[in-house]
Amino acid sequence: MRSDKIKKGLERTPHRSLLKALGLTDNEISRPIIGVVNSKNEIVPGHIHLDVIADAVKAGIRSAGGTPLEFPSIGVCDGIAMGHEGMKYSLATRELICDSIEAVTAAHAFDGLVLIPNCDKIVPGMLMAAARINIPAILISGGPMLSVTKGDENFLDLNSAFEAVGSYKAGVMTEEEVKGIEDFACPSCGSCSGMFTANSMNCLTEAIGMGLDGNGTVPAVYSERVRLAKAAGEQIMGLVKNNIKPRDIMTNDAFTNALTVDMALGCSTNSMLHLPAIAYEAGVFINLEIANDISSKTPNLCKLAPSGKHHVQDLYAAGGVYAVMNELDKVGLIKTDCMSVTAKTIGENIAKRKVTDYDVIRPVDSPYSRTGGIAVLHGNICPDGAVVKQSAVHPNMLAQRCVAKVFDSEDDAIEAIYGGKIKSGDCVVIRYEGPKGGPGMREMLSPTSAICGMGLDSSVALLTDGRFSGATRGAAIGHISPEAAEGGNIALLEDGDVIDIDIPLGKLNVSLSEEELDKRRQNLKIKEASIKTGYLARYAKMVSSAAQGAVLK
Repeated sequence: MRSDKIKKGLERTPHRSLLKALGLTDNEISRPIIGVVNSKNEIVPGHIHLDVIADAVKAGIRSAGGTPLEFPSIGVCDGIAMGHEGMKYSLATRELICDSIEAVTAAHAFDGLVLIPNCDKIVPGMLMAAARINIPAILISGGPMLSVTKGDENFLDLNSAFEAVGSYKAGVMTEEEVKGIEDFACPSCGSCSGMFTANSMNCLTEAIGMGLDGNGTVPAVYSERVRLAKAAGEQIMGLVKNNIKPRDIMTNDAFTNALTVDMALGCSTNSMLHLPAIAYEAGVFINLEIANDISSKTPNLCKLAPSGKHHVQDLYAAGGVYAVMNELDKVGLIKTDCMSVTAKTIGENIAKRKVTDYDVIRPVDSPYSRTGGIAVLHGNICPDGAVVKQSAVHPNMLAQRCVAKVFDSEDDAIEAIYGGKIKSGDCVVIRYEGPKGGPGMREMLSPTSAICGMGLDSSVALLTDGRFSGATRGAAIGHISPEAAEGGNIALLEDGDVIDIDIPLGKLNVSLSEEELDKRRQNLKIKEASIKTGYLARYAKMVSSAAQGAVLK
């Protein structure tokens, strides 16, 4: 066993003494020692209940003959961090999570890991760690929040609360109505209830083979979630016994499956940051071009919030991720030979899973669209690429010519939107919010929700070198690369420039000649980052482009 490094032989007497200080018996020390990485805290709604999940995991490990030892991981709530400088830290925590798990695991010679995340950056951070460390590992999330109705309202979610603020600013909703949505938008613990980033990554964990059936969809408050956690604890023992490691599972074909399911589900655009970063740690190369190629031949089968009325609880009831994969496999889009944490192949996992509600999961021969939920754009604004959740774009905005209104920060843009300075036909450009320029690449749910809440989502676009929440809808085009802080062309845009957007053709251009762009570049003064000390300053020096997954190099 790997843990023999800390427990076997006379020379390890001091080590065993310390383990006995934990209360472990000789019998417990002799068993495989499993690290249980728990990101429970009391500030993230998706993590408040993870002590229950961890207890269930440990029960499963013990019942299967192992000894669980728990250690913590940090976690940030993107919703609470949204709209202020706290969001600069969100993406950057992904690397902290990965690094800290590597450090604790290496220091204590665990035989295997059970990783317990739930929300946005914690899921990919833990998958990155699993790939990097490459000892037997399984991921079990805390599950999605429920979505409920209030009176005649549709089923609500966090996005409803953000858009309510815009509706109030536009004078179409009263403060009392806003308060009513506030009280019902987030009715339980769990990751926010739409196909936002957290649920996207938890669902893709199933697709890539690192989570059990239901990891992404069983609601947080269901007892089935506790049983699933016990099963994960039991399953890690089988993975340890058979020495099945993350890199045996997270292969090139596995990432193809993940990207395919991503497009079919209409996942968050943040998956275009996280999947390349996880692949990087697994020694697999994927990029925006590969993702776009997969999107071009993958039908969009689901319109979950923010793209439609359904939520993750509906996807669960309709058959879950395995049902989506089975539907895709009917036309040969799933690599069925891939290994998974079940110790069976993906093909074996999904073989008997059927769709039980074709209103939630469309038939593969009658999809919402013949192409995937995410599109990658190129053009003179984004030579290295940009990303948009095309399944959540109003039809009027799929191909549009608009006029630039340029802002050097999210805060300035929000002030202008709330101040009524953005009109139909405008294109809000927010720059210096990329990985280096932010630093930290803030999500921008506040400005996009304000635009939607004011009823402008069918006539106003938003471009940024930053990124968007998975809850974002509308013509919100992010990850523009190269970013402004690296001298990308987005830094050259000016108020009044004409922007041409053609999402079906994958184009994003400003109507300027190369001569004019070169002239502006000669006079460009790049804005300095506002944060020059601490972790974010170090992060800005090391982080790569959004087009490369914003990994540290």
